Amino acid sequence: MAAQSTLRPSPTDRFSELFDRFYERLSARLDRFQRRSPLSKRTTQLIATLALSLTLITSGYGGYRLYRRRKTERDLGRKLVRRNSALLSKDGSRTIYVPYKDRTTGVTIHPTKNTTFGAHRRLFLNPPREARMEDGVPPANIRPGLNMAFLYQFGALMRIMIPRASSKESGLLLTHALFLLLRTYLSLVVARMDGEIVRDLVAGKGRAFLLGIGKWLSIGAISSYTNSMIKFLQSKISIAFRTRLTRYIHDLYLNNSLAYYKLHNLDGGVGHGADQFITQDLTLFCDSAASLYSSLGKPLVDLVTFNFQLYQSLGPLALSALLINYFATATLLRKLSPPFGKMKAVEGRKEGEFRAMHARLIANAEEVAFYAGGPTEHTLLDQGFRELRKWMESIYRIKVGYNMLEDFVLKYSWSAFGYLITSIPVFLPTLGSLTEPSNTISTPALKSQVSTAAAELIEHSHRSGGRMKQFITNKRLMLSLADAGGRMMYSIKDLSELAGYTSRVYTLISTLHRVHANAYYPPRGSYPDLFSLADVQGTLHKGFDGVRLENVPVVAPSLYPTGGEELIDNLSFVVGPGDHLLITGPNGAGKSAVSRIVAGLWPTYRGLTSRPRTAGQDGIMFLPQRPYLSPGTLRDQVIYPHTEADMQAAGRRESELQAVLEQAKLGYLPEREGGWDTRKMWKDVLSGGEKQRMGIARLLYHEPRYAFVDEGTSAVSSDVEGLLYETAKGKGITLITISTRASLKRYHSYTLTLGLGEEANEYEFLRIGTASEKDSVEKELQELRERLSQVEQWKERRKEIEEELGKVWIAGEGKEAGEVEEEPTLESPAR
Repeated sequence: MAAQSTLRPSPTDRFSELFDRFYERLSARLDRFQRRSPLSKRTTQLIATLALSLTLITSGYGGYRLYRRRKTERDLGRKLVRRNSALLSKDGSRTIYVPYKDRTTGVTIHPTKNTTFGAHRRLFLNPPREARMEDGVPPANIRPGLNMAFLYQFGALMRIMIPRASSKESGLLLTHALFLLLRTYLSLVVARMDGEIVRDLVAGKGRAFLLGIGKWLSIGAISSYTNSMIKFLQSKISIAFRTRLTRYIHDLYLNNSLAYYKLHNLDGGVGHGADQFITQDLTLFCDSAASLYSSLGKPLVDLVTFNFQLYQSLGPLALSALLINYFATATLLRKLSPPFGKMKAVEGRKEGEFRAMHARLIANAEEVAFYAGGPTEHTLLDQGFRELRKWMESIYRIKVGYNMLEDFVLKYSWSAFGYLITSIPVFLPTLGSLTEPSNTISTPALKSQVSTAAAELIEHSHRSGGRMKQFITNKRLMLSLADAGGRMMYSIKDLSELAGYTSRVYTLISTLHRVHANAYYPPRGSYPDLFSLADVQGTLHKGFDGVRLENVPVVAPSLYPTGGEELIDNLSFVVGPGDHLLITGPNGAGKSAVSRIVAGLWPTYRGLTSRPRTAGQDGIMFLPQRPYLSPGTLRDQVIYPHTEADMQAAGRRESELQAVLEQAKLGYLPEREGGWDTRKMWKDVLSGGEKQRMGIARLLYHEPRYAFVDEGTSAVSSDVEGLLYETAKGKGITLITISTRASLKRYHSYTLTLGLGEEANEYEFLRIGTASEKDSVEKELQELRERLSQVEQWKERRKEIEEELGKVWIAGEGKEAGEVEEEPTLESPAR
């Protein structure tokens, strides 16, 4: 085995050296202590060894505690990721864990405060008149472009993206600005070095030329790092902007005001493409806004800096010509620029419509497959894509001519103009401020050493080299200036596209604020449509122990500002604890509309609607017609809308979940599906009856005082249905069932029959088992008996009609249809 090098000591040698040092220092202290109380040498060594061991154990214990804490956090993160849960704090923030490489990392999300929404509401609901927008938002009729509306909208969004000066986004913007200034400074250094290298090359100075190349490479390394950091920071700014806006929009979109429902079914301000706004349009806006900071800020600094440098080199005439050129180019491109903002906004809308068609097909794939509707859907999708393609092709055709104009003006015209400007000191030295080289050869000492002709030749050579250096430097500055000016001119198109994205994002947030604040007002100088969102005069009261409707019209609302359709006029009933109600009636009578009004999905246009304050335990719960199965584990399906953290906070255990599934006749699911942490597409795994029983399981888990069950057991057999209803009633849940099954009357105390009367807008509220209900049943039975007694008469009448129809009389002959003579033909002669 090779000996250890003395330059690289082994870990053992290092530890021995450390131990010797520690032992020497401890021995010195013990010697001082021994002078006061003498100890043996062996005792001294033992004390030193024990002290060193105690030091190592103590330091190791601190590292062990850190290791255990990190391991605990890592295990908790993996558990929460697997169970689709998070940690909740007292201030309302949530810590979610996301997979990262071979571990998990926690991300804390702080909710947006209501005071922040209140402060921002005026920015989106009350725009100033200078912005040239109507009071009613969103400003869908405003043409996206470079106008006051765009400046106001972009400023309002910046209030969200950069909430304060000490935010992370401000730091990123400041760092980005420093790197942009550094790149401008490096561009000036490179321009000077470019002139020096060419000068030394023409003068034949090899050593200076090689030294200049070395400097060039050094500056190039710094410039490469600067350019990479600029792109990296631009991406970080875009992600930071998107994070701020996404969390802000989610807090508005998914809150107690039910904006995620009302946005599409009542308001209609963004159509049916909110997902398009939140995902694609928001991403494009943030990328464009982050790049705008670089495409406008950096060229603006370059223009000021390079113009100042050229002014010192070329004089005021060149600067005046440059400014005139900038103004003429900007005016020309502004006049000939197509409305890119409006085109981008329309393109985004068509992209959203095409995406919604695919989403609709995915959501209804099974129904389409049963109907064999693939060819029809194929035609619809092709038609949607054809409209999108035509629009995009029209944009590309418009861009061809505009790009040709841009390239010719910004590249070739500006380059030729730059050559003319840089030639001013050469051909018109009196108009320029070109300084002679400082190292002139025409000095008395040099003239005394060389002849006059040689001196003049050398002086001319140096003067030519100085002009060459100055020309190359000015040319480099002009190229950088042309690039900066070109990016400024190109940014006009970028600004137009940004205006389109800004309009769509502003429209989304302003609509969410309108839904959140319920800010619907009639147009100026006119009355609102009857039963429109601007005509809501009723009250939804939360805090009543029961369900009560007093003179509430059942109205199917339309999208704002159109008025809705009245289904029932002045509906009134009261359901108290234990008063189980069955709502029945024909299709379209408004049975499900009653649950939507009580839940707050549809507005109470008139009258009073009262319900419990909370949803869930000790409150009210709604089971819709279509059972919803969330993405996540089997546990999440039972406890929805709770998470595992909510379940643990409530002190519930998995044994209780198993008991709930047993009561809902689904006790076999955990074993069949592989446990509570199993993740599957549950809407495809469970059958129709299992889905409805899962909804009943949720009802039994939350144990509300009142529950609306809208056709919640239509796919369940009648015997199991009875057991489910008895179990729910045994837990003290007051049931309000919407169904057309007469067999469910045995589990309820009252019936509410809708759709009565000639216009189907009347109702009847009866107690089951009372004399009035028996009279109504007897009346119905009597009507059926009378109809049955007329069956024989109807049969005789039907027989007479059939005999009459079997005879066909011909005018003037009285022959039956079967006896009509045939006309003679060529093949068969007449009889």
